Amino acid sequence: MMPLRQLPRLLRIARVLARYRVDDLLPPERRPRTLAVLRALGARTSAQVRALPRGDRLALALTELGPIFVKFGQILSTRRDLLPDDVAAALTQLQDRVAPFPAAIARAQIETALGAPIAQRYASFDDAPLASASIAQVHAATLAGGREVVVKVLRPDIHARIADDIALLRAGAGVVERLHPNADKIRPQEVVDEIETTLRNELDLQREGANASLLRRNFAKSDDLYVPEVVWSHTSERALTLERLRGIPVDDLAALDAAGIDRVALAEKGVRLFYTQVFRDNFFHADAHAGNIWVDPSRPRDPRFIALDFGIMGTLAERDLYWLAENFLALFHRDYARIAELHVRAGWMPADARLDELEAAVRTVCEPYFTRPLSEISLAEVVVKLFQVARQHQLTLQPQLILLQKTLLNIEGVGRLLHPQIDIWATAQPVLEKIWARRRGPRAMLKALRRRVPEWLAAAPEMPQLVHAYLTQATPGSMELRVVSDDLKAMERRLLQGQRLSFWWSLCLVGLLTVVVGLLFRHA
Repeated sequence: MMPLRQLPRLLRIARVLARYRVDDLLPPERRPRTLAVLRALGARTSAQVRALPRGDRLALALTELGPIFVKFGQILSTRRDLLPDDVAAALTQLQDRVAPFPAAIARAQIETALGAPIAQRYASFDDAPLASASIAQVHAATLAGGREVVVKVLRPDIHARIADDIALLRAGAGVVERLHPNADKIRPQEVVDEIETTLRNELDLQREGANASLLRRNFAKSDDLYVPEVVWSHTSERALTLERLRGIPVDDLAALDAAGIDRVALAEKGVRLFYTQVFRDNFFHADAHAGNIWVDPSRPRDPRFIALDFGIMGTLAERDLYWLAENFLALFHRDYARIAELHVRAGWMPADARLDELEAAVRTVCEPYFTRPLSEISLAEVVVKLFQVARQHQLTLQPQLILLQKTLLNIEGVGRLLHPQIDIWATAQPVLEKIWARRRGPRAMLKALRRRVPEWLAAAPEMPQLVHAYLTQATPGSMELRVVSDDLKAMERRLLQGQRLSFWWSLCLVGLLTVVVGLLFRHA
């Protein structure tokens, strides 16, 4: 049963949604009456807000509601097969900007995190924040030797707020599981798991420092990307100190042009960087919006990016990385039969799926794009349409790929902003082919074998005994078979959630997830 302390939060959610008229996204027959009552009780909507497009109003509401809802909106923006195009496009602009908290609180948080007064740790500290988001804010400072740094500090009580909002989101996912006819394919609880994991990771600034350190090492000799150095002596779980950098936000086209930046070269580097991070390193920046990506103004002819904010980094299991790369390569080569086969072999679609029908459907989506000039092709648009086709053939959503899809949409958006005529596919194909040839080639296989041989040698003395034990049990028929099923686990989880469902959870339908469920039904 939901704690009563959640009730004010639920009412605030409903009030914010009413003020931004988010229920207008739904058909009239599906609009909750509760929001109309809240409007009458004081959730007034200004004329300025009413004039905004519906997607912009939803984005503003999610921003006001806080980090969980911002992340939820960002993930929803990747499912353009489920949402209207205008709403999904508006949600891609979510960048998590909020008002700063007082400098006195920031100072106290940093002193507690580092175990010493600010004056002992920093030669100077600027009380005015450089940036502020819903999870943390950033202050400029200098070290004793005069080195300029930035200090990132968590918002007070952010852990408790995240926990409360995750509980609400998980309850809403339970509602979607019960109401949506394709819940087993959407897998809302696993989507919430991904959101929770992402946010928990963002709350550990020492982990963010480790992310920055690894990304910096991956691109230590690169002319394409610069990553700030972590000052480990001034970093902990709740405070992070980084080298201070200066650059031009990637969406400030006027400033880029004034600095003489070659935007064509920059756009092509952005596409190459994405494929390099994903398929060479299997470690990619997964929050690559304009606020986190700058351009180094000191290198106009050979520009490079500056990466900021390393709280959300993506990595994939080797199995997922393999299937993903093979799908991209098959798409580049127009091998539609291979795409159909890969989706089934990866377990993303039922084993009894008709491969010939799936191949024909994929060909129908892709072939028109290949007959147009490459500069007019949107890889993200193709991927979205392929998702629509796959849903018709019972695609199971892969939550572990959500961050990657979100990043792909962001990177392509940045590329087209910098250079609208960029040949996305022509730039991406040779990069992926080269990286994948190295990763799967003989030298890479030999390297992997070298890593494994010591393990095999260490296990070798135990093998005769293990074989003997197996035969001893198998001969008289005493071998036990244990079955572990994800479906059974999911069924058990739904039953337990059903026991906890109460009147209070139903109240959640007056909030964000009522709107989302309605949208899903409308576009299913």
